[in-house]
Amino acid sequence: MGIVDLINNIKNEYTLKTRKSQQLYNELINYTPYGVHSNWRIWDPYPLFMSRAKGSHIWDVDGNEYVDFCMAFGALATGHAHPVLIDEITSFIGNGTVYGFETEYSVKLSKVLTDRFSMDMVRFSNTGGEATELAVRLARAYTSRKYILKFEGHYHGSRDTLLVGLKPIPAKAGHPKEPRSAPASWGLPEDIYRTVLVAQWNDEESVERVFSKYGDEIAGVILEPIAMNMGFIPPKKGFLDFLRKITNEYGSVLIFDEVKTSGKFYGGAEEYFGVKPDIKVVSKAIGGGFPFSAVLGKRDIMELIGPNRVAHGGTFNSNPLSVYATYVTLTKILTRDSMAKAAVLSEEIAKAASDILKDNKVPAYVSYAGLSGGVYLTRKDVELRNWRDFVNYVNLDAMYVYLTSMVTKGVIPQCMAPDEQWTVSVQHTKDDVDKLIEGLKHVVSLLKQVGVGEVFKIEEAF
Repeated sequence: MGIVDLINNIKNEYTLKTRKSQQLYNELINYTPYGVHSNWRIWDPYPLFMSRAKGSHIWDVDGNEYVDFCMAFGALATGHAHPVLIDEITSFIGNGTVYGFETEYSVKLSKVLTDRFSMDMVRFSNTGGEATELAVRLARAYTSRKYILKFEGHYHGSRDTLLVGLKPIPAKAGHPKEPRSAPASWGLPEDIYRTVLVAQWNDEESVERVFSKYGDEIAGVILEPIAMNMGFIPPKKGFLDFLRKITNEYGSVLIFDEVKTSGKFYGGAEEYFGVKPDIKVVSKAIGGGFPFSAVLGKRDIMELIGPNRVAHGGTFNSNPLSVYATYVTLTKILTRDSMAKAAVLSEEIAKAASDILKDNKVPAYVSYAGLSGGVYLTRKDVELRNWRDFVNYVNLDAMYVYLTSMVTKGVIPQCMAPDEQWTVSVQHTKDDVDKLIEGLKHVVSLLKQVGVGEVFKIEEAF
């Protein structure tokens, strides 16, 4: 049996178990492109349609039960339907959902956020994309400069402002030391995407080259402290310190996009890595499943927001439901103790996965920190450092086998995309982890039937 036969067999098993998902997909595709309302949910032959979730488990419309390690793309470190949050919101929602005014919890949550994430001031929004947009607007206003520097493969939301250099194909990517500002979508005006400069993640020389050309015009540098949209790729030792130093030298604003990391470590990336940015964007898991984001920053930067100054508004900003849910999540659920316990399970996944793959001579990159990590089956044993490594070495056929066959066995091991990761919630258990590990052993047995040498051929794109 070859790899194509194996993939077809897995796809058939997936289809037999998920007939209602297939039916709903076939209906929805008539009304929305690709049958999904976010491009990140596209899956071959079709995505799962879910009906309910509780704790660490989720059920699809066919009644299949899964241990869920995707957790809404990392938005549910609380787990599904956390009983504390459900009780609190059930009693609260009768007071209304949106006022267009502030509440006492605007004050309480502001105090919690600025204390937990070590910043002076804060502004609330609803989504990560809204918040990153405000962050770069503040950087430009503060410095009176034009350019924003980001990193190839890093994702900062689907807004025009930063939808550049996301996952470029080789023909458009440019030199690895000087990546092009390649737009990541049709419909982006050149005047916008040309204001975004791109450097290589984990490469000081690449950053220095950009600063040597544009340094006095760079308003800010924005990054995911751990790259989580091109695999799970932490900064190499000293890289964040280097970014702090060079932005200080040139007077640029350092922005941590912590849409994901704010919910993976109790005190966020600054507490974990020991490097302080000028602005932080927090979102996703801290909202407990409700849409919430915030921009935190130094006082002299944040005080630029105001009428006829830096614009920031929104009807749903500081809506009482999301604010209260975030307050409850941070003060009662995502405590330091509960997150530390979940991090132990995350580490257990990583260590067990590494051992299984190594013992069976299956090349892979396994990376983790805090509540998240990922298994990436590669074409040879290699440490992934950036987006180009991901393209060159991650074996997409093997990743399809891994993700889809695990789903047929009742486990969503990480989000359904080859470049995503797992999230361990505070409701996951040792039994959940054991089921994931047993599923991985099954995947390895399938790959060995085909022959590791057959599956893991090296064909570099860059």
